[in-house]
Amino acid sequence: MIIARSPLRISIGGGGTDLPSYYQEREGFLLAMAIRKHVYVSLQRTLEPGLLLKYSQIERPARVVEIQHPIIRESLLELGLGGEAALEITSVADIPAGTGLGSSGSFTTALLKALHALDGRGIPPHELAEQACRIEIDRLGEPIGKQDQYIAAMGGLTGFTFRRDGTVAAEALPVSAATLADLQANTLMFFTGRTRSAGTILAEQDRASRAMDAGMLANLDRVKALGYETRDAFLKGDLARWGEIMREHWEAKKRRSGAMSNPQIDAWYDLAMASGAVGGKLVGAGGGGFLLFYAHDVARLRAAMRGAGLAEVPVVLDPEGTTLIAR
Repeated sequence: MIIARSPLRISIGGGGTDLPSYYQEREGFLLAMAIRKHVYVSLQRTLEPGLLLKYSQIERPARVVEIQHPIIRESLLELGLGGEAALEITSVADIPAGTGLGSSGSFTTALLKALHALDGRGIPPHELAEQACRIEIDRLGEPIGKQDQYIAAMGGLTGFTFRRDGTVAAEALPVSAATLADLQANTLMFFTGRTRSAGTILAEQDRASRAMDAGMLANLDRVKALGYETRDAFLKGDLARWGEIMREHWEAKKRRSGAMSNPQIDAWYDLAMASGAVGGKLVGAGGGGFLLFYAHDVARLRAAMRGAGLAEVPVVLDPEGTTLIAR
């Protein structure tokens, strides 16, 4: 049995500038952090003919082209495995899908890593990320960006530049041990209890960017600038400044779409800001998922959010990207 593991991620700054509709015109930049919450994919060839797929559903298709799960189907076809007729694939995750932590990109990279290992092949992280992007963006036409696949493949705390020609430059952010300790001790993340598909919100942004909507482009230009400011704050060890930047970033995100927030999310956010948070935002495309905060009074913030019924998920850096844990 082969088992591959990919980390989930949080966007640290610059999120949204990784969509082709933006970076092909302006170049994008963002920071992302892989966390110690994962998607796992196991696979093995079986003695009995037919495919057995276990995820949130169970499929037993006779042929690859009959697979209903689009990423599994297209990944097998992309790798020339359309003739595979005796294979079992299982996926489980530490966090539910649709929570803004990039689970789709993590699933795709873990699946591809395992499939390459099926015949004893390896694949470098950058190539793995590009292959995952090709499946989700090109083959399936999802209106998403490239950050999820890249941070899942590479791990760590990483800055990404998305060039106009579609290439991606990745650079591990050289923060001090003290800054990393500060980040993990004073960054809190809470589950809103709501899941959603990022596609609708991102599709709205994508359409506006492609139409060269001045308001949307100006919004993303500012978000990119905040991404650079965030990088500088991390390099200086000034995470309180990052908290302030997140607050501005959140206001900019809400202006992109009316579906980004709702009265309940706004109320939780206001509670956090009155209970020790320096700043924060909703992770991912919006509408649900996780609220992320940097706090100067961690105990007070934790107590307030738990009192509001929100479960906390620890924010711990995962320095590894997609990896094989059994083969």
